[in-house]
Amino acid sequence: MTAAMDTSADLMSELERMVSEGRNPHTMGIDLMSALDILRTINSEDASVPTAVKKVIPEIARTVDATVKAFNSGGRLVYIGAGTSGRLGVLDASECPPTFGVSYDMVVGIIAGGFDALVRASEGAEDRADDGVADLRAITLTDKDVVVGIAVSGRTPYVIGALNYARSVGAVTVSLCCNPDSPISKIADIAISPVVGPEVLTGSTRMKSGTAQKLVLNMISTASMIRIGKTYQNLMVDLHASNEKLLARAVLIVMRATGCTTEEARQVLALTDNDAKLAILVQTTGMDTTAARKALDSADGFLRRAIEASIS
Repeated sequence: MTAAMDTSADLMSELERMVSEGRNPHTMGIDLMSALDILRTINSEDASVPTAVKKVIPEIARTVDATVKAFNSGGRLVYIGAGTSGRLGVLDASECPPTFGVSYDMVVGIIAGGFDALVRASEGAEDRADDGVADLRAITLTDKDVVVGIAVSGRTPYVIGALNYARSVGAVTVSLCCNPDSPISKIADIAISPVVGPEVLTGSTRMKSGTAQKLVLNMISTASMIRIGKTYQNLMVDLHASNEKLLARAVLIVMRATGCTTEEARQVLALTDNDAKLAILVQTTGMDTTAARKALDSADGFLRRAIEASIS
């Protein structure tokens, strides 16, 4: 047996032991089903994903706490992965600036193979552990950062290399995979492992596993942003109104937070350069914009604290 054949046999044996690579007993006859029954089956399997995520909420909470600490000390949240996992990390990172008004450097998404891998499969890139190291070096990773390595299998060399490097520089390391006791979970400071079971199509981990990863990433970024004052009540008061839809949303946010009219919301947003958080504080307290900015700075950007301080 050649070395290549021996390696292939070892990998096949490894895959056979993974929950995410198992055959789903509920879908053995899926190729005989009608379109309606296929969709009902997929939907039924998808319904199990939130339950799997619920079981790992304590680990997600630890990740949020570490991320908030990183943000407050000038650090970043860095997602790194390959294939679907990498794309989901890049997606979550790219949505943080318009949603929460943060810089694109605060939440960083990295995918094996680079930008082209977002739209064209670059599956071989996941096998190069050194690339994971190089990609983190390229963003000058520091001990202030949190690195979330994302890999359904938990054995992707690119992610293993990245997490080992992150540990070596003192960054907080987190693994996100869908198999228990995976190699990356043993490297990471925090291991998040929602086990969703075999996929509808064997090995198609873009399905339930990808959905679980998306839910977890949403939770990490959203909860972290809430904890650093990027929301007021359940309103996205720090959104960046960069297009007509977001500007309309900013008007609604000011109206809902203050009870003012549409015209009043538009007027106060014009005064504050479409800064919804500042507009709400001005509308609520009657401060001018200069005083309101100082009040927000004194409250570390937390709108609720600024409002309470102004009326105490």
